[in-house]
This record gives sequence, C-alpha cells and structure tokens, in this order.
Amino acid sequence: MSARCGDRRDHLDRGQATVELVLVLPVVVFALLLVIQIGLIARAQVLVVNAAREGARAAAVDGPGAARDAVVRSPGIRDDRAAVTAATEPGETADLIRVTLRYQVPTDVPLVGPLVGDPTLTAAVVMRAEDPDP
Repeated sequence: MSARCGDRRDHLDRGQATVELVLVLPVVVFALLLVIQIGLIARAQVLVVNAAREGARAAAVDGPGAARDAVVRSPGIRDDRAAVTAATEPGETADLIRVTLRYQVPTDVPLVGPLVGDPTLTAAVVMRAEDPDP
C-alpha cells in the first residue's frame, strides 16, 4: 500500500510543477516584452540625439531652415512624428544655433506597447553658427 501512495505523490508533484509553469510563464513573457520595449525606447533616444546633432550641423552651415530636412533624413526618424525647432541665439563671440527635436516614439511591441503608450523624446543641441564669409 505504501508503494502506491508514493507513486501517487510523484504524479501530484509533476502536476504541480506544470501548474506552476503555466502560472508563471505569462508573467515572465510579459516582463521579457517590457524589457524589449524599454530597449527600443533607449535606442530611439540615441537616434533622436543623433538627428538633433545633424540638424544643428546643417543649421550652423546653411541656416536654421536646413535643420528640419537634415533631421528627417536621419535614420530611424519619421517625418510625421518629429517636431523640429531651430533658432539663432546671440553668443559671446558668435551666434549660436539651437535645434530642439521632439519625437514621438511608436511602441509596437505586442501586449506591452499599448500599456506604455507612445513616449515623446526630446533632444536639444547648440552649435556655433559658421560665418558664411571666411
């Protein structure tokens, strides 16, 4: 009789492990998707800073009007989600160009994206305007 009881207990232990796996697996998958989404947002922040730098460089060379074109040509930046402002500021020794980029990042990861929403990332870069007459 004791051998039968031990066999039954082993069966229950295997069933318990299966139930625990079924309960924990969705939480682990959700956490993994959340980490992926955060990584994509961090990548987008790097792209936004780079695009703002490119816009500031273009504005420093060709004037504030060239900033938007340079920003939207940057990799990973969509024109419909980017708001670019470029302004000239007087500096101590030369004029400065300030380019500010506000970019709404799409969150496309299933399950997590709709919960996080589309964050808006911002980058501002100041660069000395180049003198057109060297």
